[in-house]
Amino acid sequence: MHHFDWSGIPGALPTLWSGAIITFQITVVAIVCGIVIGTVLALLRLSSITPLAWFARMYVTLFRSIPLVMVLLWFFLIVPQVLQNLLGLSPDIDIRLASAMVAFSLFEAAYYSEIIRAGIQAVSRGQVNAAFALGMTYAQAMQLIVLPQAFRAMIPLLLTQAIVLFQDTSLVYVIGLADFFRTAANIGDRDGTSVEMVLFAGACYFVICVVASSLVKSLQKKVAR
Repeated sequence: MHHFDWSGIPGALPTLWSGAIITFQITVVAIVCGIVIGTVLALLRLSSITPLAWFARMYVTLFRSIPLVMVLLWFFLIVPQVLQNLLGLSPDIDIRLASAMVAFSLFEAAYYSEIIRAGIQAVSRGQVNAAFALGMTYAQAMQLIVLPQAFRAMIPLLLTQAIVLFQDTSLVYVIGLADFFRTAANIGDRDGTSVEMVLFAGACYFVICVVASSLVKSLQKKVAR
């Protein structure tokens, strides 16, 4: 039988918090950049310009067909070299966090794109025609009429995807980035309490995701009303 020893967790909280900050940084950057890029991709995919529509379709298909772990490894190997060549950075500078943010942002953009595209298509075409009748351009109709309604309806889905993204940030473990999960695992290896630290990390993810899911459900009810 394993004898659990939870006594080391209080002392490890400051170190765990530093890892949690990295996790939250990746999550926030990926959500913001993913939604922005995803919106552009959704508009391109709905565009009447065939090359742009095909580019968006291929982008979404590519990133939705590749495991996230593989994307992280690709960007871990590619992004540092590109940034070092463009910016003249020293090879000794650790830019794993930047490569993880880029990988998550581009990967999540593909999923946000599909959510946003569905939201745009859910808005009645009659409203777009009415905007044209008022003399609006396509860009104005999207900005002032379609996107505000689409995003209002999409908020629960966007937040649900954000929760999934938060869970997936633990995969930066494979590139050695000291996020919350990696930090917990390192402390467990150092103190011989791997089981306890992994269980504690899992419990933290569980609580955060359950609370966030409850908030999303409440928000979904408000949006429906």
